[in-house]
Amino acid sequence: MKRKIYNKIILDLQKKMVFIVGPRQVGKTWLAKKIMNEYKNPVYLNYDNNDHREIIKKQSWLPDVDLIVFDEIHKMPKWKNYLKGVYDTKAEITHILVTGSARMDAFKKVGDSLAGRFFVHHLFPFTLAELKGSGFNNSMNLLMERSGFPEPLLATNILDVDRWRNLYTESLLGQDVLEFQDIDKVNAIRQVYQLLKSKVGSPVSYSAIARDIGIAPATVKKYIEILEAIYIIFIIKPYTHKISRSILKEPKIYFFDYALINDIGAKFENFVALALYKHIKLKNDLTGASFSLGFLKTKEKKEVDFALADGQNNLMEIVESKVSDENASKALEYFLERYEVLGTQIVYNLKIERISKNGAQIRKAEKYLENLEEYY
Repeated sequence: MKRKIYNKIILDLQKKMVFIVGPRQVGKTWLAKKIMNEYKNPVYLNYDNNDHREIIKKQSWLPDVDLIVFDEIHKMPKWKNYLKGVYDTKAEITHILVTGSARMDAFKKVGDSLAGRFFVHHLFPFTLAELKGSGFNNSMNLLMERSGFPEPLLATNILDVDRWRNLYTESLLGQDVLEFQDIDKVNAIRQVYQLLKSKVGSPVSYSAIARDIGIAPATVKKYIEILEAIYIIFIIKPYTHKISRSILKEPKIYFFDYALINDIGAKFENFVALALYKHIKLKNDLTGASFSLGFLKTKEKKEVDFALADGQNNLMEIVESKVSDENASKALEYFLERYEVLGTQIVYNLKIERISKNGAQIRKAEKYLENLEEYY
């Protein structure tokens, strides 16, 4: 199934180096190899492969290569300096595509800057918007059950979905974590991971998790940053006009593989969170803007699930997710009375869409979510 960012990446490769980043097994290598078909003399080099590693180190690819795909190159010492050197000295006909399953900005102490030399494209699991028009039947229920990762989504046997999830989680919490942390710390990271699964949709207290596990709050924060860096989770911070203040408040944490969550309310909120997060990230990738996704919460604990802001941190829309409530939430109504902003409540099970007395749009989840990402 062709990914929607395919054509955008092809165009950007004509201008600069392109990074494709996102969770493991989301289809980055598959997409890179599809893009290779657009070239006459491409080469694929994976840093995890011993033979490929020698070619990378010696830069011994043929001179007529017109596309070099570097996979997992962030595992190479001083990889930023290496890519800078390759890019600055490459032949004019040679394009460079880089893929990786860890955040390229997570390695703070690595070499020279690549600023101005690359575009980033985030590849995330399939969402309703990306599946729109693909012929999938009952897409929302299928995504809720299996997640948007290609392998479980396309599996013909439901048992294979569970087998994939177990192996996927073990791989991430084993091999990938070890890129950041010593082996004796992995068990504590697993404990943090398990606790976070039960806290989806609620602001997360590092201190409370630290007490439960018996480690320092600073260590919990570090472990959560590792889980974010390897794309197990993503973090949404509270919206505030003073951006620096949001760093001090408790964030909400969601999973890229939301199908592992048992509670239907938390799972649906995570489902919506990923759709909005992907929408914002892709929009920023394509426009260079700095749109953001947060949530609203007052000192009186009035809370709305999501808040979308533009590059100047101006609130554009607030969104509440519900499994079956046809009446606008009191918190959503509260904020709509005080701010001139679009307010939407998206409902998993809803018969009739309507507008509340305070202007909240009560929308069917499938209709609302499938129309995100239309700029593609």
